[in-house]
This record gives sequence, C-alpha cells and structure tokens, in this order.
Amino acid sequence: MKSINLKVIPAAVLALCLGSCAEMEMPEYTVEKPLSIENQEEIDGLQNLKTYVANPNFKLGAGVSLGSYNNLGAMYMLANTNFQEVTAGYAMKHGAVVQNDGSLSLDAVSQFVENTAKNEVSIYGHTLAWHANQNATFLNSTIAPTIIPASSAPTWESVLDLDFETDDASGYESNGANAVLSFTADGEGAEATGRALKVTNPAVQTDDWRSQLFVTFSEVTEVGQVYKLEMDVKADTNASMATQAQTSPGGYKHWNFFGAISAETEWKHISVEVTIAENTSGCTTIAFNLGNTATSYYFDNVEVFKFNENGAGPDWEDLLEQSFETDATTGYQSNGANAVLGYTADGAGANNTGRALTVTNPAKQTNDWQSQLFVTFPKTTAVGEKYKLEMDVKADTNASMATQAQTSPGGYKHWNFFGTIAAETEWKHIAVEVTIADNTSGCNTIAFNLGNTATTYYFDNVVVSWFNEEAGQDIVIEKTPEEKRDTLTFHLNKWISGIMEVSKSNTRAWDVVNEPMDDGNPYELKTGIGKTDKAADEFYWQDYLGKDYAVQAFKMAEMYGNPDDILFINDYNLEYNLDKCKGIIEYVKYIEEQGARVDGIGTQMHISLDSNKENITEMFKLLAATGKMIKISELDIGVGVQTTDATEELYLAQEEMYKFVLDQYFTLIPQAQQYGITIWSPTDSPENSSWRAGEPIGLWTQGLTRKPAYRGVVEGLGGNVMN
Repeated sequence: MKSINLKVIPAAVLALCLGSCAEMEMPEYTVEKPLSIENQEEIDGLQNLKTYVANPNFKLGAGVSLGSYNNLGAMYMLANTNFQEVTAGYAMKHGAVVQNDGSLSLDAVSQFVENTAKNEVSIYGHTLAWHANQNATFLNSTIAPTIIPASSAPTWESVLDLDFETDDASGYESNGANAVLSFTADGEGAEATGRALKVTNPAVQTDDWRSQLFVTFSEVTEVGQVYKLEMDVKADTNASMATQAQTSPGGYKHWNFFGAISAETEWKHISVEVTIAENTSGCTTIAFNLGNTATSYYFDNVEVFKFNENGAGPDWEDLLEQSFETDATTGYQSNGANAVLGYTADGAGANNTGRALTVTNPAKQTNDWQSQLFVTFPKTTAVGEKYKLEMDVKADTNASMATQAQTSPGGYKHWNFFGTIAAETEWKHIAVEVTIADNTSGCNTIAFNLGNTATTYYFDNVVVSWFNEEAGQDIVIEKTPEEKRDTLTFHLNKWISGIMEVSKSNTRAWDVVNEPMDDGNPYELKTGIGKTDKAADEFYWQDYLGKDYAVQAFKMAEMYGNPDDILFINDYNLEYNLDKCKGIIEYVKYIEEQGARVDGIGTQMHISLDSNKENITEMFKLLAATGKMIKISELDIGVGVQTTDATEELYLAQEEMYKFVLDQYFTLIPQAQQYGITIWSPTDSPENSSWRAGEPIGLWTQGLTRKPAYRGVVEGLGGNVMN
C-alpha cells in the first residue's frame, strides 16, 4: 500500500501559535491508504480500452442495446470511447425486424447505422440465420397447410327414420283402443318390400283425434325452421287424416302441422314441407288423426327432416343424377345393337312423371353381358369407400340384370358391383349400398347386363352417390417439402437482403449462421423436430432447407453485402465441448465444399471462473489450425454468485480469468487471423435482464464504475504483440 503523510496540530499548540504568531514545526503522522482505494485509483487511472489495441486490424467490440445506444445516453458514450465495434444484442435479428405480415421494420437499424458511423464505430451484424429470436409466427404461417373451409351448402338433416322392420316401437305409439297397432306380413310394405305399420280405427269416432298415431322426432321445432315429412301410406278405404302439432304424445299445441293427408287403397308417397310458425314451435310430435273413417291405415318409410342451413357432417354426396328429361347422354351409353337406347313418352316415367330411358334387348343373348347399359360417374372408387345406387326400374317382362364393376365403359373388372337387380312390369324403386373392396376399386362405371331376357327395360331417376366422410369438415392440404423449402428460401433471401442493404454502409462483418451445432450430437445440426419445449420464437430453418441452409445463407450474404465483408459462423460452448468445436469446423468444410465462402469462426465464450482453462487453450489451437479469422464474439465471465454476494476476492479472480482468455487468444491465434474480441456485457447484468440476470459479468458496475475485470482486459490487450 501507499502511505499518506498527515500533519496533526494539537489544540494547545494551535492556541499558542495563534497567540504568538511564532512559527512552529508541526509533527507528521503516516497513515496507510486502504487497498481498495489504491486498486480503484489504479483502475480509474487506466486509459480507455481501445487505446490499448496494438493490431490495427483487430476490433475490440461491445454488445449493446440498440435502443440504449440510439438514445445517445451513457451507454452511447461508454461504447464510443472504449470500443471500435458494437453488436446489437437483439434489434438486428429476424424477430425484431420481420413483422407478422412479412414486411421489414428497419427504421431503428437505419438510425443505429447513422449514429455509429458518425462516431467511427463499426457494426458487427448479428445474426442472419439462427433458430432463436425469429418471427416464428410469420415463418410458420408461410408453410402452414391450405385450409379449404367446409362446405356450408344447406342440406336436409334426418331427425326420424322409421321402416317398421323390427318390433322396436321407438319413435311411435297410439292413443289407445281406437288406434290398434300391428304390422303387415313381410313383403307387404311399400313397393312390396318388407313390412309396414298397420293402425286400425274400428269405428267412426265422435272426434277425429280420438284415434291417433303419434310420431315423435329428436329435435324441438323453432320458429323459422323448415321441416319435411316423407312417408308411404295407404288405407283399406279411402280416408283423410289431419296432422296436429304436439309438444309430446298427447301434448296438443295446434290443429295443423303438415296439413291433411289423404290415404288411398294403393301405396302413395307423401312429401310435405312446412315452415315452423309460433303455433307449431316447441314441438316434437306429429299426431295423425284417424277417427273420421273406420278402416286400417298403413304407414311405411316414415321420415322427418330438418333443413340445416349450415350443412351437415359426413353424408352422401351425389356423383351422378340422371332423370332422362333431355336427350343429353351424359353419364350413360350402351354397348351397341343388342342394347338399343330410346325414351318413353312424357308422363310415362316413374310415378307417371316426365320420361324414362328405354333399353331394348331384341333377343336372348348367349352371354348376358352382350347387351349392356353403362352408367358412368365422375369419381374413381377406392377400397373402403361406400357407394349407393338408387333408381326406378321396370321391364316389359320380368327380368333380372347383373351389375358389373368396370374401369370405364367396356373396361371389365369384376362381375358383381351392386348385386343382381330384378325388374318387374311395374315401376320399382331400387336402393343398394356397397362398400368398395379391392375387386371393385379403381372403377367409375356400372354395367347392367341385360342379355338374359329379350325385353325392353325402363330406367328413371338414376342416382349414384358416395359417402363423403369429410363432408362438413375443413379440407386441409399440406404443403409438400419442396413447397416449404421454396417458400422459406424466398423469405430467407428477403430477410438477408433487407437487413444487409440498410446496414452495409457501416457493417463490414456478419454473424451469418449462428449456433448451428447440436449439443448432444456435436457433429450434427440442431433440430426442432420432436422438441416439446420449443419457445415461441424458435424456428429451425435447417429442418426445412436441410443441411445446405447455411450454404444458402452464406451465398446470400456474399451477394447482398460489401465485397470485402468478413462472413462468420458462430457458436457457443466450443471451449466446454471440444467435439462441438470440431463439429463446427467440419461443417465449415462442408459449406465451402458446396461453393459458399466462410471467412471466420466465432466462439461466444459465456464462461465462469471454474471454466476449464486447458479446454480453452485447446479450443484456440483447433480454431487457429483452420486458417480462418477467429473472433471471440460474446465474451462474459460469471463469478458463480449474484452481484449482491460478490466479494473482492471473486472480482480479482474474474480479472485474472479475463486476462487469461485474452492472453491465450493473442498467443495462440496468429495475428493475421485475429479478427477481434467482443465484450458481450460491458456492465454487470441487471436483475431483470434476460441474460445472466443479476450477475456481475461486466467490466463496469451498473453505475459505470470500472471493476478489476477492466484492468484484466487492459493487461490482456497488452499481450497483443506482433507474432
């Protein structure tokens, strides 16, 4: 320690002195100056850091907040007086610049370029291609699937379907002895198929509602909705029945729901639509009033539908609908003279409506397929799909026809598609569903084999439909890997060209590819595939562009920067994991083999007092052997505790570690390869910082007092001698 000489005057002597005015010799006392003050005075007496840089090509840099620098405050002054180069910590990264619409916000960067240039401080560009601090929201949106919203075409939605083929009475009941329920024999239902419900009213009732059949459906009616009642009906005696709206069986609300329905002695198909009004809202039941006529009524295929304005979910989708009302032969043809096509007169179609197609086989053929009608639909069948054939058919003579599966008219694949269909001398409605197997897949044609019977066949209202499992669901179309690669290459190019163009006037070096190597597999690239804890701003370009993502980034940087820009690849923990150091060196070789230029390798060096010094030395040797420019790009050193707990002893150890790192750099990296060293956090880190929060990692305190680490850097720079 240095000594301080003090002259102390005793009070009695002072009084005597004042009184006599005589000169007296004052005794001297020596007091030692505290070591802390002595050290601080020594540190404060040092010159600004950049004055110690001897190599004219070496850059001493600092990591700064672009906002703090642009505010022209304390950090602006500290950086300008001590450093030759600055690196913006965040504001020149993809996440800060690229907006959610893909545009680039570069005003703050332009101001940073202007402010640094006028102070003769250059910029180190950080970073062009990285996985973190990206606008991942925008990037992911560019490769997201194309979503075609579900069709909202209105459709009829079934809320009741009764065919009376079992004894399950769910959905219907009567009001007692005046409406006796039973069933017909099998085969006596509508169109002589299956069975029907029989409801007997034994005598004319005083009021028609004293004999009622209740049909209950699953939805409650609401004002404005449209409902449809469809059914087949007949009676032993011609009769008429009113339909009441009821809230439940017996819960009368209104005398008229679907109007009066007439029943005749032959089966008749009924289809009635109504719009729900206030007096029919809140109802779930149709009451058929049967009491006006003493007879038996027959009901079959009773269906109630609600019109769904928004469409439905999975449903049958018509592929072909042909009623033969025009001469257009779309969807059908025959195989020649053994199947002569024609049309009935108007009014001779099914249900005595419109016209029908006639197909005449003039003579019995040797093989039934020698007379064929082909019906073709615009979709190829696939295994597991469901298809349905519906049509009305008859013939002049009872006949049966097999249905073949064909790949096109005449392109036979299998002998059975929709089974064998019987045609009788009266119109008959056919509805057959099939599930496609391998032997009927790849087909789009039904061949009706007509050759077994010499007769004329009649076809009407032919509908082929398939069950669309995705109806009512959004259609999701994923982009191919090639489409994703092309899209992201475009946006990488847009980003790199934009940031380099606005910065190039005062930026001569770039961190082109940052942190590419995987920690667990240090010879492989990082990946986000399978990562469950991915941050919101993470986006791994390499997962879409492949190993050559860095090749493209370096080629773009060379294209859009200055011709003499120094282009770096940069990573962390190279001193901690020497295999990672070797891995990045191998990756640099690969990049250059693909024709790109890599000028330098950056090692970040976020280290601590207990970092392995031997590893640090070995890392510098490995990097020096590449012949590339070498930069310590983000140097900071922690002391193992928070600032509030740091001691003078720890600060002196930190000083020694800073000096050691610089000594090793200048000793082991040849001068021609010495690009520079950037102090990543010039001041200690605040407690609310996103980086090493609350740690005393800087060369200055937060109050801008120089620390022993400052002297360690000065001494390290003093080792910057010509090699």
